[in-house]
Order: sequence, then structure tokens, then C-alpha cells
Amino acid sequence: MSSPFPLLRLPRLVMFEVFKSLSIGEKIQLSLCSKKTLAQFNNARLYSQKVHVHLDMTIERIQVYPEDFKDWFQIGIHIDRKIDNPTIQLFGRRIVPMYKTIKTYWKNLGEGFLCVTRHLLKMFHCEISTGKECWRNDFFQPVISELFEQQVKFKTLTIRLYGSTDENLFWNQISNKFGLVKDLSISSVANLGFSPVFISWPQAITIMNSDWFTLETLWTCPCSFINLENSTLKHMDLNEILRKWMSGGFPNLDLLKIHTLRFRDYREDILGMDWMELSVMVIQTDDGLKKATFKTDHQSIEMSVSPFE
Repeated sequence: MSSPFPLLRLPRLVMFEVFKSLSIGEKIQLSLCSKKTLAQFNNARLYSQKVHVHLDMTIERIQVYPEDFKDWFQIGIHIDRKIDNPTIQLFGRRIVPMYKTIKTYWKNLGEGFLCVTRHLLKMFHCEISTGKECWRNDFFQPVISELFEQQVKFKTLTIRLYGSTDENLFWNQISNKFGLVKDLSISSVANLGFSPVFISWPQAITIMNSDWFTLETLWTCPCSFINLENSTLKHMDLNEILRKWMSGGFPNLDLLKIHTLRFRDYREDILGMDWMELSVMVIQTDDGLKKATFKTDHQSIEMSVSPFE
């Protein structure tokens, strides 16, 4: 019988090279062996890979995969009902190892998602994302709030607003943290009952049912990508948007999409042109440094910005 390999006794840089050679699942499972192995992964974090961590609260699991999607591992988050299975312990909780998966059991799901996510943050350079339906879960708000308090960065974050008092409080609590978000998607019911105020902004934003997202709110938006679905903006608002952009406004803008733009007549004037002419036009900023091209459809417009050459 071969003797155990003394991994933790290897020279520091050699041990880190061994860590780098492991698959994501091997790294995670090795980190669960003891607090000492987790500490070594934490020490090696500067050498560790960048991974996406997807919090799928609807089907109660966390998926971990690299940027090239060639590897993956998932961690199930379940309520502990003391099922009689062979287990190991993590943070005093039961774990069931499986192929490409481990199942973990917790007193409540919010505790499980937070604890496992913190564990992964100690091991990898993580970009966090959430599922589209996660907002339906009672523990979504406290989990997201806690991660924001820890300055965790999100690749994608989806928020659904129904207009309740709790949602209003939640929004006010996190709206100063959106600078940590790369891509924010917001969906809401019509007649929300309150107007969400942005204290900070993500890099990209998509808003479904954007009747509350007014022209005044758009003036303050520094995002590079703006997508407004079911907008109540009118053709006269588009005139103002284009003129502001031409005079130096929206300096970060790469792409603007507005759907269901309100028209009374498709011959209404847009910068001296009618709607159909705009789709074949190129306009420039007043300083001549940028240009914009357009795609138009029935009540929809896409404006793409690029350097003028």
C-alpha cells in the first residue's frame, strides 16, 4: 500500500503549481479536507484561476466554471432533513460527494448560499451571477445584501420589483453598490408605486417595463450599454437624447436600445429626418471624435457608437 503524498509539505511555489494543475472540482473537494488545506488555497489565491460562480437559488445549487467553459463543478444547497446518507462535514454541515457534484445540507438555504460562496471567494477570483428567477426566493435579498456588504463583484445580477415596501427598502439598501455589478437586469410590474433612485450605476443595464425610467433618469446614466424595454419615451425624447450625445453627453455609451418608442406619426422629425431615413444615416459628435449608426424597427431603435475614423 502506497503512503500518503505529503502535499502540504511541498515548497510553497511547488505546492501552488500542483493546485493550478487540478480541476475545479478537485480543488474544491481538496479544500474541504481540512482548514489547513483551505488556508493554503487562500494563500495561493494570487495564483488561482478566474471562475464564474452562478447562484441558482431556484434549483438550489451553485455552479462553478472557468472562462473557457471546459470544466465545471456544482454544489447543491439543501435543507438538512437528516437524510441517512454517508457524509463528511463542512462548517459543521453534512456533505454528500457525487460525480462533478457535492450536496451540502444546511439549517436554511440562505446560510448555505452565503457560506459556500464565501468559501469559493477564498479560493478563486470569482465573478458572481444570479439566475433570472432567483428573486422569487425569500433568501435572495439577504444573500445579495450580505455579498454587497462584503464588496463582492457581480458579473450579472437580476432584480425583480413588484412594488412592495420590502422591495423598496431592499432597493434603497443596495442602490449604492451597483458599481460592483457588470450587467444589471431589472424587471418590474407596471405602476410600480415608487421610482427607484440610482445612487450608483453598473457598467451595463437592461430594464424591462421601464415606464419609471424617465428621460431625467437617463441623463444621469453613465452605462456603456443601455437597454430599455417597454419604454414610454417618445420621439421628441429621442431628439433630445441624440442632441445631448452629439454635444458630448453619454461619454461612456457604446450601445443604446429603446423598444416601444412612442410615435404619433412615423414621419415625425428626428434631427431633421423621418424615422425611415434614420436607419441609413451616420451622425457624429460635435467634436468629430465619435459616430453613431442606427437600426430601426417598428417602434424600436438601436444606436451603436464607435470612434470616428
